[in-house]
Amino acid sequence: MDTDRRRGGHGRAVRLSVLLGCGVVVLAGCGAMPVTGDVKAVDASQPGDSQVQVYAVPPREGASPLEVVDGFLESMTSDDPDFRTTRTYLTAKAADAWQPGEGTTVLAKAPNRNGPTIRDRAHRADETTYTLTGEQVAAVDAQSSYRPLAPSEYSQMLHLVQEKGADGKQEWRIDIVPDGLVLGQSDFKRLYRSVNKYYFAAGRTDDASALVADPVYVRNRIDPVTRMDTATQTVRTLLEGPSNWLRPVVDSRFPAGTALRKGVTSLAPDDQNVLKVPLNKKADKAGQGACRMMAAQVLFTLRDLTSARVGQVELQGERGPLCSLGADEAEDFASDKGSEGPDSQYFVDGEGHVQRIPGSSRGSGDPQPVIGPLGGGTVAMSAVGVARDEQQAAAVSANQQDLYVSSLTEESEPAAPVVTSRAKKAADRLSVPSWDGRGDLWVADRDPADPRLLRLVGGSGEPQEVSVPGLYGGRIEALRMSADGVRIALRVSKDGHTTLHIGRVERHGSGEAEQVSVEDLRQAAPQLTDVTAVSWSGRSRLVVVGKEEGGVQQVRYVQADGSTSSSGVLPGVNQVTAVAAADDEQLPLMADTESDGIVKLSPGDNWQTVLKEGSSLVYPG
Repeated sequence: MDTDRRRGGHGRAVRLSVLLGCGVVVLAGCGAMPVTGDVKAVDASQPGDSQVQVYAVPPREGASPLEVVDGFLESMTSDDPDFRTTRTYLTAKAADAWQPGEGTTVLAKAPNRNGPTIRDRAHRADETTYTLTGEQVAAVDAQSSYRPLAPSEYSQMLHLVQEKGADGKQEWRIDIVPDGLVLGQSDFKRLYRSVNKYYFAAGRTDDASALVADPVYVRNRIDPVTRMDTATQTVRTLLEGPSNWLRPVVDSRFPAGTALRKGVTSLAPDDQNVLKVPLNKKADKAGQGACRMMAAQVLFTLRDLTSARVGQVELQGERGPLCSLGADEAEDFASDKGSEGPDSQYFVDGEGHVQRIPGSSRGSGDPQPVIGPLGGGTVAMSAVGVARDEQQAAAVSANQQDLYVSSLTEESEPAAPVVTSRAKKAADRLSVPSWDGRGDLWVADRDPADPRLLRLVGGSGEPQEVSVPGLYGGRIEALRMSADGVRIALRVSKDGHTTLHIGRVERHGSGEAEQVSVEDLRQAAPQLTDVTAVSWSGRSRLVVVGKEEGGVQQVRYVQADGSTSSSGVLPGVNQVTAVAAADDEQLPLMADTESDGIVKLSPGDNWQTVLKEGSSLVYPG
């Protein structure tokens, strides 16, 4: 529970029994008041401590309306099975109708309660109304998908009446209550954790069959509604299908209607690290190829849960085992091929030539000019983007007017630019280019007279303009494509601020007739009012450089759904102008700085200078 709630409204005294040594907190929000000594608030939901368990108690006999409201709010933060105790604060009818699983409203702090209204006090003695208020910062829908929101006012009503109890006495109970939970951020972080479930990118026919991360929030330990443990909740959400936002661009290989077998509430690997997943009869329709892809979805989904340690998944249908897949075999379905991907880095040196740093995972490689005109040509470059297979690179000229594409594997003559901006100012011309996992090249032309997002199929041919209907007058300043090719991170400037947005890349048709658009832009870090740089870091995480309103520059991790990563804010570094991260999260994070040159941050280490001269350091992608 948040201490803030105890300070809201008219204030109250709360007696708590706290057994932190056992990780247990017993709520007694409507218990007897202490008769002696000072009353002190106890913060039961210590932020970040997911081991603290909170248990609710029912309202005391003769509890006042204020005690009932406070007890109900506290009970929502508990580990109450099926919220049975929480429902005792409601009338019988409201208790049956209330749906706590319909979503969660996340407030900056626990809700305040205000009331009763003057009208209630003046007119009726057997009913009263309280209002819950606060600053809403996020919402989690019934699909467990998180969405950050620009801070906004939250206000909901709780209506109370007097209802006859089992002993025949009249007791105050809540009869009008909104569905779902209302939690402060600290309670939300204690009760829930972010996990990625995985689906296949729609329309992929190549052998990569890229798996796409779909982040959701599930309950720590046991879910009060389903009584499932964390792993089982995660598999359940996977089987229910992708979130509404991602659904148009991904596919699940599970046959429609596939679900866990009735009564399954716990999934854990055996002593051989094999996880057996019992499914209903709908799963029997899958062939062997589809079944292995289903198993890959489960393996990737569960490997983020370190407690599971799954080495192999065996899917079981109604008539017995369907198929099995080992963790090593599942890597064939990865969009980035895990740690086997390239670990080289590329940058532009002081003379405008593109250089490569091999073996970057150990930081031992010496820079070498790349093969071809980008490494030793007459045109000076300012920024570079390298295809994920490291066969091609694209570079923007020093004046940011022209985009060139060249092979990295064989010598060739300088070619004509593939894109040219007509903007008068360098800052209004081309952005740093980015390659997606399909081998397509993306760049933004920031020309005020004709701003465009462009895609070159395979890095060649006529640039195709990509529509972005959700910009609403904003201008794309920079972009980074995800490895799976279905999400794009955009820095968008509007009204004097540059903010971070994530878009869904939709493709319709095929070949030369294929139409591509970026749909349903979502602000990914609304707390940052000015974003300087961004890069994908793994399958569902970004590293972002930016400032909060009135704050200083910071480097932090943000999940693709906009929630703050548990990794939080990274060590400070001065005057960052660009940042680069790899698909493999174990590789160093790199940054361009105005004062220290190019610096790197290895896991568990501090920032270190790599190159005093040079800029635009990137990993492939």
